[in-house]
Amino acid sequence: MSDGTPGERIWIVGASTGIGADLARAYARRGARLVLSARSEQPLIELAAEIGGAEVIAVDTADRASLDAASEQIAAGGPLDRAISLAALYDPGKVLDIDPDTAAHLVTVNLTGSFLFARAAAPLLRDGGQLVLTGSVAGYVGLPQGQMYSASKAGVINLCETLRNELAPRIRVRMISPGFVDTRLTEKNDFRMPGLMQPADAAARIVKGLDGTRFEVHFPRRLTLVLKLLRKLPYALSLPLLKRLAA
Repeated sequence: MSDGTPGERIWIVGASTGIGADLARAYARRGARLVLSARSEQPLIELAAEIGGAEVIAVDTADRASLDAASEQIAAGGPLDRAISLAALYDPGKVLDIDPDTAAHLVTVNLTGSFLFARAAAPLLRDGGQLVLTGSVAGYVGLPQGQMYSASKAGVINLCETLRNELAPRIRVRMISPGFVDTRLTEKNDFRMPGLMQPADAAARIVKGLDGTRFEVHFPRRLTLVLKLLRKLPYALSLPLLKRLAA
């Protein structure tokens, strides 16, 4: 039932705010049975009440024990049709300026957390179900001011590509690559964000994309296609162009 059929069971991690919350609202309107997760439980309880009910399970994707406990609880309710993780940390700035402990925690949440989520979610999915991880257009190339966030998302992209082959055909692995979305994470940016989108618009793009067959759901295309082109250029051309972005 991972083709948009009403009644599908979907686990969304990172559902307390931003894109995750609007994604939950969008799927609730289609009649999905939702499992909502994030580190903070109270926003999830409020969201569940708003959308007419959902199972709420607080979870920290960087904590294997937390994910194991959540998996046991979810398994008791039957198989999942989709498991979607949007959990991430973001801290813009130059690589050498970031506190090393902060950098390590960011990589743990973004990259190791995606790995741990995939391990926890895969056994919960029915045959043909979707495992969805969130990369970023920041992972396409080493963006100025991208710091460890860009590096960690590049790792998530690589992880998704690997899982796509390893888990097929039983599980359909998909990747979300958002551009700039107006959330509490991008509020930290002090530069112009081309193609800035609202969370509800991003959620609508994700819902539509996951109903399709393409491996990657990326948006907005006027930004993503430019960065994809940069990734294909030889370094002699792409690195000077990227340097101009920091000027």
